[in-house]
Amino acid sequence: MTDKTSNQMWGGRFAAGPDAIMEAINASISFDRRLAAQDIAGSRAHAAMLAATGVISDSDSEAIREGLLTVLSEIEAGKFEYSVALEDIHMNVEARLKEIIGEPAGRLHTARSRNDQVATDFKLWVRDQLDASEAGLLALIKALLGQAEAGADWVMPGFTHLQVAQPVTWGHHMMAYVEMFGRDLSRVRDARVRMNESVLGTAALAGTSFPIDRDMTATALGFDRPCANSLDGVSDRDFALDFLNCASISAMHLSRMAEELVIWSSAQFRFVALSDRFSTGSSIMPQKKNPDAAELIRAKVGRIFGANTGLMMVMKGLPLTYSKDMQEDKEQVFDAADSWMLALAAMTGMVQDMTANRDVLAVAAATGFSTATDLADWLVRVLGLPFREAHHVTGALVGLAESKGCDLPDLSLEDMQSAHSDITSDVFGVLGVENSVNSRVSYGGTAPEQVRFQIKRWKARL
Repeated sequence: MTDKTSNQMWGGRFAAGPDAIMEAINASISFDRRLAAQDIAGSRAHAAMLAATGVISDSDSEAIREGLLTVLSEIEAGKFEYSVALEDIHMNVEARLKEIIGEPAGRLHTARSRNDQVATDFKLWVRDQLDASEAGLLALIKALLGQAEAGADWVMPGFTHLQVAQPVTWGHHMMAYVEMFGRDLSRVRDARVRMNESVLGTAALAGTSFPIDRDMTATALGFDRPCANSLDGVSDRDFALDFLNCASISAMHLSRMAEELVIWSSAQFRFVALSDRFSTGSSIMPQKKNPDAAELIRAKVGRIFGANTGLMMVMKGLPLTYSKDMQEDKEQVFDAADSWMLALAAMTGMVQDMTANRDVLAVAAATGFSTATDLADWLVRVLGLPFREAHHVTGALVGLAESKGCDLPDLSLEDMQSAHSDITSDVFGVLGVENSVNSRVSYGGTAPEQVRFQIKRWKARL
């Protein structure tokens, strides 16, 4: 086959032939440059340890550490020139370091490999993202607590199957999301504890014969301890999967709330008004105010779920230890992290800015026979009916009210007694939505006193 034919097969983008293909598939600098700060931090800790253990001289260590700070300043200033030929961030940094300090730069890679180097860098980056997501979740939880406190006693409909079920309070509904995102927060914190072991010093896969001090580098980089097995250390990406699992579950929670905001802000519901900062108009319909931020949050889930599944597929079936497949671990984690952080920030902004339409919520709470369960409970509690019989009586009264075009509180006592003769006028005391929510005083219930108790508990916890 001629070179011309070969180039046509590869496509015009790779006019130089197979060498260009190999360079393109092998290089990761286009995306792993995001690890620059972590790479330099790991290298500086490694150089300090090499000097402390007598592997390299103090003067070489100092030159390396200072030179790395110069490289970092160039990167942060946008003056660093990346080279695809050098493949990755590690080789790019080391090559520039050699230009700056000369021969001592060659001693930096003593007692380590790119295998433990990249695992350390990636772990440091993911740990930073876990810290960022913790801060994002805390901000969202605090915004939800603010909404819950403002509307602890505002009545609204509670739904099952998106059908009116029973009255609840606005504060109770907001606190449901506090619990959801609170679990996300605990998962993030758990993941951080679990991943906080240093890989540095495991080298290619078997450790090193140099007298290194892995505890020293672990401490310098903020890890709790060094990992206990070099084979597992260089091949472990569970920390990235843990991060993606946290992001996926949290994104699912964000999408649920985003869906409610889309529904609630519609003209048919009008439960909330979203601020102009998180809404857009229509190019053709001047009356429109679209909840685009909520819709985009809802869509971000697909990217995050895809990243989670993608990395699982990359790691599936890989033999110990390192394989080049694992270079595919970063782009999807980077993308998922960006999507999650943006979604958290956007949801926090919407929650802080949104206005609940209290009067609309109250009217909606009283529709759909929302106090039917309160009626059934009254029949059990006061008349001593078995619940199944009370359920049947209540169903008959719902049917009667429906035929009359009214709600249960609007029925007369005579109407009530047509379903069961022992019903008294006391029943009307439980049929109002305010009475309904005030009666739900069980722990975790929707009564305002319970909502305020949970708000206080969460404020203390935070």
